[in-house]
Amino acid sequence: MPADKHVKAEVERLRQELTQHNYRYYVLDDPLISDAEYDRLFRRLAELENQYPGLRDPLSPTQRVGAPPLTQFASVRHSLPMLSLGNVVSREEMQEFHERSQRFLKNTQPIEYVAEAKIDGVAVELVYEQGKFVLGSTRGDGVTGEDITQNLRTVRSVPFLLGRHGSHPIPPRLEVRGEIFLASAPFRQLNRERAAAGEPLFANPRNATAGSLKQLDSSVTAKRPLDLFCHGVGRLEGISLTTHWELTEALKEWGLKPIPQRRLCRNLDEIFAFFDTLEKQRDELPYEIDGVVVKVNSFALQRQLGDVSRSPRWAIAYKFPARQATTKVLAISVQVGRTGVLTPVAELEAVGIGGVTVRNASLHNMDEIVRKDIRIGDTVVVERAGDVIPYVVKVITEKRTGSEKKFIMPSHCPVCGAEVEREAGEAAYRCTGLACPAKLKESLKFFGARGSMDIEGLGEKIIDQLVDKGLVQDAGDLYGLSKEQLASLERMADKSAQNLLDAIEKSKTTTLPRFIASLGIRHVGEATAQQLAEHFGEFDDIRKATEEELQQVRDVGPEVARSIAHFFAQEQNRRVIDKLLKARVHFPKVTARRTGKLSGQTFVLTGTLASLTRPEAQKRIEALGGKASSSVSKQTSYVVAGAEPGAKLDKARQLGVRVLDEDEFLRMIA
Repeated sequence: MPADKHVKAEVERLRQELTQHNYRYYVLDDPLISDAEYDRLFRRLAELENQYPGLRDPLSPTQRVGAPPLTQFASVRHSLPMLSLGNVVSREEMQEFHERSQRFLKNTQPIEYVAEAKIDGVAVELVYEQGKFVLGSTRGDGVTGEDITQNLRTVRSVPFLLGRHGSHPIPPRLEVRGEIFLASAPFRQLNRERAAAGEPLFANPRNATAGSLKQLDSSVTAKRPLDLFCHGVGRLEGISLTTHWELTEALKEWGLKPIPQRRLCRNLDEIFAFFDTLEKQRDELPYEIDGVVVKVNSFALQRQLGDVSRSPRWAIAYKFPARQATTKVLAISVQVGRTGVLTPVAELEAVGIGGVTVRNASLHNMDEIVRKDIRIGDTVVVERAGDVIPYVVKVITEKRTGSEKKFIMPSHCPVCGAEVEREAGEAAYRCTGLACPAKLKESLKFFGARGSMDIEGLGEKIIDQLVDKGLVQDAGDLYGLSKEQLASLERMADKSAQNLLDAIEKSKTTTLPRFIASLGIRHVGEATAQQLAEHFGEFDDIRKATEEELQQVRDVGPEVARSIAHFFAQEQNRRVIDKLLKARVHFPKVTARRTGKLSGQTFVLTGTLASLTRPEAQKRIEALGGKASSSVSKQTSYVVAGAEPGAKLDKARQLGVRVLDEDEFLRMIA
């Protein structure tokens, strides 16, 4: 149904309002409305765009969720090179830079500078034509970068449309340059989430930012709260600016964020004062900085100074003292985290860094050890920055004696002896034992949680005591606890012990989806557990299923299927499950989904459908008795190909699976 003029007017009004609110929130840090009111406007716009697909616009504020995955990044040649900065590390070197600039300009006039915080992020260039964001790229080698437009479109502080909020007109073409970064608090949260999911941690915010921008699937980037500060331009057409300071004010007027910590400096003393202030404040800032960038303010003087090799003569990075030290790797041990990930840790000869004595440094994963060629006995450079745990920057190979030993990741868990696995394409090694003591407390907490077995009163402090006293070695032991054992715990009276015992007994009657979820199988949460239960109906069928059979379950792809099959193949895990079942943990069989005209047929959706969303299509398939799967196999009945289909279409053709276009699919589900 085409939209009438009233709907079109409302959509345009909502877009303008949301764009203005984005400017107030992200650029001025001065919002006019509450988050709840913003969300209401956003939802209304999204609702109208879904109802009237003809009104969708790639420049709409709603279009920041990510686009279909790319197969690779295209190359982008910068119209003007993105030069790197030279750097200085002392007042004497900073003074030499100033004096060199004066000599080159023949002391014709005093030099005014702009000093800005040096953001520890990833350099990017954004191109705007007639105020519209058309291209985003990495710095690359300075001449050629990679096209990351889709990923940059997910960054909230990257405006799709420039606005005019001051006296400077919007230029016909603007190539703005800046730093994409991840603030410290979101970085720590991201690492907590990765730890909980059993994924390797990022070493620092810059690595996390680089990894986010290199995602071929921009929906992954969209989930990470990246930010942008702008600090310069490449080509700028249709407008004349005379100083860098004026440029930073113009960027702000157009809706782009300049670096907040900046100062106009008339001499070296003012630069040094600004540097000292920032060095004291660096750990209090919400993002990482590693120095101050000093730029000649006048564009005319910048042109006179020109460039040397791959660096401008008119700018320099004045770096903070490094938080590094040289020490020796005495040994490499392995720690097993709460999700079973094995993390290699360098045991170091004690060394002081930034007022802290460092004896250990994370090596992150085996790939990192191989890449840096870190060996036991090596002399290494270790860095510690802010809240980031110490890590090994590099090996000083010149100090090797030949007695150094290469590290090999153990094949079995050093804590419980279970098999260690590493999935293809992943950096992390994992312990596969369900009863591993290193992850026992966390797995028990998860087992008793509300979305799992729902054992009321089984809190963290109780679990700590049960494990530390050796009363519980796996989840099955919970069902053999006596009232006397529970009453012996600290702060546990007879009544509390009885209440917990009753809750444990009550949990024996559960549902199949809850039981599956409680096992803590990697990649299997409540939603996937529900899909498994509905697909197979009985627990025995699930634990005996092959990877190919598991892939026929909706939203279960090859990686999840591998994880489930491998979990049930482990002897330790089977032993714990048998103990639970012998303790009379039971659940009714799940009734198979309703039958219908699509019964026995499996569909895989790829690309974008114009008439309905993917979740809506999946619901229609299931309502008619069919199954919606996330991966293509020989058992797939049909692949439904919408606009811009992905690799699933190619695989369907390889396997001879019938492909339906949108019209054929709609007739089938009518």
